[in-house]
Amino acid sequence: MEDELKDFIHYLIVEKGLAKNTIVSYERDLKSYMKYLKNIEAITDMNHVQRVQIIHFLKSLKEQGKSSKTLARHIASIRAFHQFLLREKAADQDPSVHIESPQQERSLPKVLNMQEVEILLESPKMNDHYGLRDKAMLELLYATGIRVSELIGLKLGDVHLTMGFVRCIGKGNKERIIPIGKTAVQALDQYLQKGRSQFVSKKHKDEALFLNHHGKGLSRQGFWKILKGLASAAGIEKDLTPHTLRHSFATHLLENGADLRAVQEMLGHADISTTQIYTHVTKTRLKDVYSQYHPRA
Repeated sequence: MEDELKDFIHYLIVEKGLAKNTIVSYERDLKSYMKYLKNIEAITDMNHVQRVQIIHFLKSLKEQGKSSKTLARHIASIRAFHQFLLREKAADQDPSVHIESPQQERSLPKVLNMQEVEILLESPKMNDHYGLRDKAMLELLYATGIRVSELIGLKLGDVHLTMGFVRCIGKGNKERIIPIGKTAVQALDQYLQKGRSQFVSKKHKDEALFLNHHGKGLSRQGFWKILKGLASAAGIEKDLTPHTLRHSFATHLLENGADLRAVQEMLGHADISTTQIYTHVTKTRLKDVYSQYHPRA
């Protein structure tokens, strides 16, 4: 069973080209699934798995208090794995074929209003290289809506300030080109001219655009720590996530009349239904504005 899992993970990396975090998620889900099959159902051959065992596993997850979103993710992982085994002739059947995913409640993403975004973007102190870097990162995130993983994955050659665009590699190793506005261009130019060289280490010749104090590419955790510190200093009390500026970017574009397809392309969503959640956010915000300002609301 372990060898089959290794083959599947290799397939996800080499043939599907999935993002590292996605592969880690698949592997984690399937390890817990296989552990259940071995320890509870006494199954050591994937070809002996029946639909009932999968249902029992999902029931055990539900009894542990797992959300419908987590259950749906496990089902997707299990289904992909069994389909792979069938395709590779490592199994004679796919026991997951008639298992339905639970209906999920789609929670609306938390966003900052335009005033809060302005406060956050102005929070870095521009008197040292740390402030120049942090300002450039925040401006670039809000200007493009890229994911934090895409931000920290940017190389020096991915940013083209003269032409006003950034090239990033998103999920599934897909490349996309996103325009960046004048304010973000200025912030990046200042960082590249005066800030980045002070992070560069003689030991490390890292081509990452954004560096930490060791001269290495900034990590996701490092960025998250910076964001929380800046939000706290700016007095923003909303519960921020690393995707808050991405959600705000999409919501503000749609509020100002942007085309949904264009926003989908800039965000790198494979399915437009993922982008459509931001239209619900804008409707909710319109209702809030109406309730607050209409004299007869």
